[in-house]
Amino acid sequence: MDDVLKKLGDIGLIPVIKLDSPDHALPLGRALLAGSLPVAEVTFRTDAAKESIRILSKELPELILGAGTVLTPGQVDTAVAAGARYIVSPGFNPKVVEYCQKKGVPVTPGITTPTQIEAAMEYGLKVLKFFPAENIGGVSMLKAFAGPYGDKVSFVPTGGVSEKNVADYLSQPNVHAVGGSWMVPAKLIEAGDFEGIERLCRQARILSLGFSLLHLGINPDGGDAMGDAKFLSSLLGMPFKEGANSAYAGKSFEIMKTAGRGAHGHIGIETISVERALEWFAGFGIKPVDDTVRTKGGRIQMAYVDRAFMGFALHLNRKQ
Repeated sequence: MDDVLKKLGDIGLIPVIKLDSPDHALPLGRALLAGSLPVAEVTFRTDAAKESIRILSKELPELILGAGTVLTPGQVDTAVAAGARYIVSPGFNPKVVEYCQKKGVPVTPGITTPTQIEAAMEYGLKVLKFFPAENIGGVSMLKAFAGPYGDKVSFVPTGGVSEKNVADYLSQPNVHAVGGSWMVPAKLIEAGDFEGIERLCRQARILSLGFSLLHLGINPDGGDAMGDAKFLSSLLGMPFKEGANSAYAGKSFEIMKTAGRGAHGHIGIETISVERALEWFAGFGIKPVDDTVRTKGGRIQMAYVDRAFMGFALHLNRKQ
């Protein structure tokens, strides 16, 4: 997969941006970066698109910059010359796809049907825009596509995706990323409220990861670890379950038989995607511990990170 498309998948969120004035481009781009969302898909629905892309490309090269609503090969040339690194079209236009491939530019054309998916696959495309997502079946349709196409192709749902359903979309194995405008609303852009956009971008990243507490693992202190686990289970009315290396009081507490990672124990965090969570953590200088990474079906299921919190190690688990 192209490095640009892979990076979009690692982040998982693509702000779809309509700019009516190039004057808004630079402060908006800075707000995206400050909000830990270094992606901008600027749509060719206004005359400001070309100049906005040029400004963002020149001033903020760290942004992963794309051009959306591209309808013709001529617009491909305009967008790429301005600095766009990938192209998005609302529908499957063979002329646009062929031209992008000739130019060596990543392209994600829009699809709505199996016929269009298979046509795209004939061109060797593996990432496709699913548009307008909510109007053509949303998550249910993506689940249906997973049957015949499996992991041969993945999708970027756009159209009707919001803070209310973004986690549902990103939980689907065949979703590469999602596109939306709720974190870059036009009214805030026009009002010059770029601090508000920064806040919405950061909230969107957190929401897209779906973090929740899995369990607290507690290392033994030299006493009767299993006796304490049974007492905690009785005290809280939680079922007791003993395993080879630990025992659980309900699903919330794991009592270790011997000391594991962390001075005091560990914290287990569930997330929609361990890969995307690690991309988010990387922004804070936190990395996975390589020998703890566990994968299944090409996806990371569990990984410890190299930062402890108050004496507790932390591991990420993929939500099942």
